[in-house]
Amino acid sequence: MTGEKRYMEDVGMRNLPFPMKVVSKVDKSGQSTVADISISARIMQEFEAGWIDKFIQTLHNHRERIGTKTLKDNIKDYVRHLKASSVKIEFQYPFFIEKRTPASKDKCLVRYQCAYSVKVDEGGKPRIIFKIRIPCITTYPVSFEKEGGLFGQLSTVVIETESKKDVFPEDLVALVDKHAVMPVYSFLTKEDQDFVIRKVHEVRKTSVVMVDEIKDDLAHMKNIDTYKIDCLNFGMPHSYSTSIGTEKSMWIPFTSYEEKI
Repeated sequence: MTGEKRYMEDVGMRNLPFPMKVVSKVDKSGQSTVADISISARIMQEFEAGWIDKFIQTLHNHRERIGTKTLKDNIKDYVRHLKASSVKIEFQYPFFIEKRTPASKDKCLVRYQCAYSVKVDEGGKPRIIFKIRIPCITTYPVSFEKEGGLFGQLSTVVIETESKKDVFPEDLVALVDKHAVMPVYSFLTKEDQDFVIRKVHEVRKTSVVMVDEIKDDLAHMKNIDTYKIDCLNFGMPHSYSTSIGTEKSMWIPFTSYEEKI
């Protein structure tokens, strides 16, 4: 039919490295990082030849600070400039947090892998999800039954949140660190190593208990609209990981709390 808009299904690009600033609780101007950016858009066929140039041009205009508020505004520019009926963009990037080791209190930088994804259909409201992967130590459950005592396993907690306001990575890392047997550090002195070993052998907490405690705290955070928690556990004797997860849902009891009047 003459004049009918013809949209393509799978137009996009993957893993474009790009310097930018991302939202940080410590640095109000944003933490500098390099993000791998992926985009998919449904665009008209006659616009196919020049869409990538328009995308990169728009990207340059909006790289100063990536966060919940800016993405809501920026995605509208992508829809308009690309003449798209829908756009989805994902920013994957490393985020660094300065921590102090548990015994010697030395400073160390720990890297956390983060991602912002935003999707919008023409005329609709943007949906923005923030994801962060947080490594930690939990108790290996089989060690409960062994004479040698407790020992730990590496767990990775993946938290996804959807919110109208910024959710800071520092807050989510502090939340997991609080409920894990031990956080993960990039550096430990001999004093710190001895401290960690003692605590891992003394504190009994499985990933199931930890996830339940994290869920309870997230459920009380009024600024978070939805959340999802996945925990991957890497037991020492195995080449695979086990997993446990939960999310905020009206069908799952105690995943949200209403404020009492």
